[in-house]
Amino acid sequence: MTVSYNFATAWEAIADAQPTARALVQGARVVDWGSFEARAARLAGGLLARGVQEGAKVASYLYNSNEYMEGVFATWKLRGAPVNVNYRYLEDELLYLVDNSDAEVLLFHGVLGEHVARIMDRAATVKVWVQVDDGHPLVDGAVEYEALIAGAEPMPRVDRSGDDLYLLYTGGTTGMPKGVMWRVDDLYRALVPTILTLHGIAAPDTNEAHADIAAQVAASGRVPTHLPASPLMHGTGFMTSLQALTVGGALCTLENRHFDAHEMWKAVEEVGVTQMAIVGDAFGKPMVRALEEAEDDSSPYDLASLTMIVSSGVMWTAPVKEALMERGNFICLDSLGSSEGAGFANQVSVKGAKATTARFSIGANTKVFTEAGTEVVPGSDEVGFLALGGPIPLGYYKDPEKSAKTFREFGGARYSVPGDFAKVLTDGTIELLGRGSVVINTGGEKVFPEEVEEAIKLHDAVHDVLVVGIPDDRFGEAITAVVALNAGAAATAEEIGETVRANLAGFKRPRTVVFVEQVRRGPNGKADYAWAKETAREFLGR
Repeated sequence: MTVSYNFATAWEAIADAQPTARALVQGARVVDWGSFEARAARLAGGLLARGVQEGAKVASYLYNSNEYMEGVFATWKLRGAPVNVNYRYLEDELLYLVDNSDAEVLLFHGVLGEHVARIMDRAATVKVWVQVDDGHPLVDGAVEYEALIAGAEPMPRVDRSGDDLYLLYTGGTTGMPKGVMWRVDDLYRALVPTILTLHGIAAPDTNEAHADIAAQVAASGRVPTHLPASPLMHGTGFMTSLQALTVGGALCTLENRHFDAHEMWKAVEEVGVTQMAIVGDAFGKPMVRALEEAEDDSSPYDLASLTMIVSSGVMWTAPVKEALMERGNFICLDSLGSSEGAGFANQVSVKGAKATTARFSIGANTKVFTEAGTEVVPGSDEVGFLALGGPIPLGYYKDPEKSAKTFREFGGARYSVPGDFAKVLTDGTIELLGRGSVVINTGGEKVFPEEVEEAIKLHDAVHDVLVVGIPDDRFGEAITAVVALNAGAAATAEEIGETVRANLAGFKRPRTVVFVEQVRRGPNGKADYAWAKETAREFLGR
């Protein structure tokens, strides 16, 4: 009989086998595996006592913290569905997501309590409001997180199924956030075999066998300590954390609620971080700058424990990877994935070898199809969309129309097609072009913003950039670059344009360059193209 994987049952087995091994680390707060399981069991018991039953949606309006993963563990113990919430959301966005997900529980940090208080009388589905103490007054009507745990009996362990869910809400580039429905068995199969392979371990026959897996990993001396520099409410940070925990590793989260590269490198030194998750240059560039500053102060960081940096979600340029790898003995793994699928393609960069940007080795379950539904021929220069088979989500929660557009059948097999376009090169690797929803149609030519952004970043003065299409009477859309320069650096619009012309076809050169102090991105590092368009329109007086 094929095993039906469930993270909660696997983690219980690991906790039983290594109760004193560390599981969660945030500053001075260290939680071992035994306490991780016990606290999650009491949290689940407290929710159960308040009427929260199997199948309930439990939303986390939380910053990175030990409590984030305790809440996920407790939810899966209950056979409920964890739901991520962007901690930048204000009242209307928060209410939309709570209502859309049918959340019965909202876990939230106290600093976000003012937004919670304003929706409590309108959120009809929520039964329990749980506030994590961070020095702010308890919101009226909420229960304090630690008090809930302390006053509850541990929930007894139950049999679980791989059909239990995780709802990953993704904002995308257009429209309201959509809840991607992952069966936990599919999520496991999409993620965990990768880290098992790195340790030379076969997939287990039972969930309980994860106790043996953790023991094997511990005996090898290569227990992963994972630091998600990106938010846990974002797929990259969360999914990579699942991988590390499911082989008995530890999760290290930062205390600062705004990314601080110096804090991150200090954690690598002090905690012995072996791997971390970032989101492209938005994280990578500040990380390089922090390393340079430490070197200038004659106090370079000790990166000896670090073996891998994983990035996904946005562009990670070759110069940034190389600058990082110059300073340590680790690999850079650029993983092409999305909320709708993990493992589309990847690129491994190693020290001493020339890194590349946007060139990936295609995944075992990935194909590139034309709009006609035929596979793109390698070396043909055809543009097609990436399609991922294998273990993929069920669809979008309560949205069959969007589900049908993204999760499609080709040749009788089901694929996830989130909208990324690519070319297949002669050697079978792919060149990622970008997301179709933000493609610019200028003078009858399709231009993907990411390739223009990549070219602009080759200018030494450029810190960050977003490229958008602005309506134009002559060309349909005019390519417009919104550029932030490095501190103290200077560049002209003409220089930016010439940098693009030197690397891409002439029609891809921006017709307008808007200089800003900072390019706006989400906390997960993803591009805010709506902001970039509005900024460009204001500059052009449209």
